[in-house]
Amino acid sequence: MPDLAALTRPLVLDGGLSTVLEQQGADLSGALWTARLLGEEPQRIAAAHRSYFRAGAQVATTASYQASVEGLGDDAARLIPLSVTIAREVRDSFDDPDLLVAASVGPYGAFLADGSEYRGQYGVPAARLRDFHAPRLELLAAAGPDLLAVETIPDAAEAEVLVALLDELGVPAWFSYSVRGDATCAGQPLTDAYAVLSGCRAVVAAGVNCSEQDDVLGAVTAAVAATGLPAVAYPNRGGSWDPETKAWAYGDPVDLDLVEGWVAAGARLVGGCCGTGPEDVAALAARVSVDPHLDDAGDGPGGDVRE
Repeated sequence: MPDLAALTRPLVLDGGLSTVLEQQGADLSGALWTARLLGEEPQRIAAAHRSYFRAGAQVATTASYQASVEGLGDDAARLIPLSVTIAREVRDSFDDPDLLVAASVGPYGAFLADGSEYRGQYGVPAARLRDFHAPRLELLAAAGPDLLAVETIPDAAEAEVLVALLDELGVPAWFSYSVRGDATCAGQPLTDAYAVLSGCRAVVAAGVNCSEQDDVLGAVTAAVAATGLPAVAYPNRGGSWDPETKAWAYGDPVDLDLVEGWVAAGARLVGGCCGTGPEDVAALAARVSVDPHLDDAGDGPGGDVRE
C-alpha cells in the first residue's frame, strides 16, 4: 500500500462497476445488484475489472458493495471472498505491482435496497449495524485485498460503528460519505461527520463518493481539515431516473477541470462512481498523467497529512 501523502500525482480509481456491467448487458435489477453476478456470472465481473485497468485505472473496487452475509445467506462465506479473488486475479494478470484491489464495503442501506443508502437514519440501534457489518468485514479482510473501500456511507452514526470495527481489523481503508452540500445525506454537518473518522488508525484516506460533482470540493476540504488525511473523491456522473424506461439518463462526465481543485485540496484517490465508465476513466487517467498542475500534488493543502 503506497504512502498516499507522498504521492506527487493522485491514484486513479475505476468507475461504476454497475455501469460497465450494464454496458455488457448484465441484468442488475434484483436486490443483490452486482453481487448477484458473483455466483452466476463471475466472468462478467472479471471483464469489468479488466476494462477499467486497460483504461488506466490503478485501483479495482470489488463487487462486494451489495454483498452481505444476510443478503447472500449460505453462499456468503464463498461469494464475499470471491469478489476479492476475482479482482486480484485480474490485477495480477497485468503484471503491474502498482495496481491495487480495494474491497468495497457498502452501507447498511444498500442491503435494504430501498434507497435509504442515500438517506441514512435507519432507525436501528448501533448493535444492529455492528452485527451486520462485522462478518462481511472479516470475510473481506481475510481474502487479502490491498485495502477496504468503505463507501457511500450516508450517516455519521453508521460511521461510528464502522470505524470501531476497522480499527479492530487493522486493515487499511478509505472511508467516503455520500453528501449533499455541506452535510451528509443524513443531514449531519460534514465537519462533524469527518471528525468521527479522526484518530481511526485503519483509515488512510477520507472523502466523498456517489454525490454531485459540485459538492466534492467542499467535502474534500472538510475531510482533510478534520482528519489530516489524504482525500478520496469519486462523484456520480449525474443525471436523472426515467420511471417509464426504468433507466438512468446520465449527465456529463466528471469535469476534469474540477479535478485540479480536488487534488490541490488534498485528494490523492480520484475517480468516478455511478455512470462513469471506462472511457471516462481513460480521460481522467490521461489528464492526471499530463496535467502539469498536478505535478505538485504533494505540496498542496493536504500535502503534509499523516501516514
